[in-house]
Amino acid sequence: MRRAPRYNCGVVFRLSPTRRGLAFGLAAAVSFGISAPLAKRLLDHASPQMLAGLLYVGAFFALSVVGRRSRGEARLRRADLPRMATMILAGGVVAPVLLLFGLERVTGVAGSLLLNLEGPFTIVIGVAIFREHLPRQALSGALVIFGGAALLGLGVGGVHADWIGVLLIAGACACWGLDNNLTQSLTLRDPRTVVWWKTGVAGTVNVVVALMIGERFPEGSVLLGALLLGAVSYGLSVYLDALALRQLGAAREAAIFAVAPFAGALLAPLVLPETLGLRDLVAGALMAVGVVLLLRERHEHVHVHEPLDHDHIHVHDEHHRHSHDDTAEPHSHEHHHDATEHSHPHVSDIHHRHPHGSG
Repeated sequence: MRRAPRYNCGVVFRLSPTRRGLAFGLAAAVSFGISAPLAKRLLDHASPQMLAGLLYVGAFFALSVVGRRSRGEARLRRADLPRMATMILAGGVVAPVLLLFGLERVTGVAGSLLLNLEGPFTIVIGVAIFREHLPRQALSGALVIFGGAALLGLGVGGVHADWIGVLLIAGACACWGLDNNLTQSLTLRDPRTVVWWKTGVAGTVNVVVALMIGERFPEGSVLLGALLLGAVSYGLSVYLDALALRQLGAAREAAIFAVAPFAGALLAPLVLPETLGLRDLVAGALMAVGVVLLLRERHEHVHVHEPLDHDHIHVHDEHHRHSHDDTAEPHSHEHHHDATEHSHPHVSDIHHRHPHGSG
């Protein structure tokens, strides 16, 4: 007997997508931001290629022992493999190696600040290629955050960066910008599974490459430190970032993730012989204002949903009006969306990729 659909969002879905995504994004940003100065310390005792692999191996171990795939999440499919492979290559194999080679040539503060380039790369790719949209208030918040990042990087006498180091870290940020957009497109599937495969494959590839070119594992304390840092900054962070990408879209998530460099810049003087001045604190205040603008942004207009068939975790809400025997929520299965025209607050998530006017 077919049951009528229920429209109960459940505890997990009570928060608005924007607020839930903001919380995930900020947690991901801070946990990743602290990695730059700590990784720079580890580079005194490990090569960039080996360290990149160990960071992702640590992330893989953490995801393997903590948590499991939610019953309601959609599984990865064979059609997802091209995007998964590109995401792993760009964000898991190439990007961390470029970052760590770049960190060898710049200070911890400079390396942290240069990570702000990930935001613009993510937004440009998201808006230009993946049909992302930023309303004016969200765009203002993003610009304020990036303005704070620019203030951090301008005229700071204690920050030294050579151009090769800058270009290496910029290349890493470009790879992560592509990674972010591909990850967002894969958040129809279980985010933990996506991140588990990414960290496992990337860690294995980089460690194997390091061993093939004659590098060795570092001593025990450095090895443990790299694995622990990877568990937090590349395991927990990437998982939370995938959840934020699901709720916010890549463009908004990139603006929030711009907090990460400031977290690294704050930590750098505590773990490295570097200084943090008034300019850095003022820039941090600007970033906080930008995050508030993003939090308060409300995007609503009449929009049309084209007919669509796909599979992802969902509850029976205004976008999922169908009936079936499985009444447990949230759940996932192949389902159909009829063409619909309505108006409600929304973000550029998997159901809202539509053209805009002035927004």
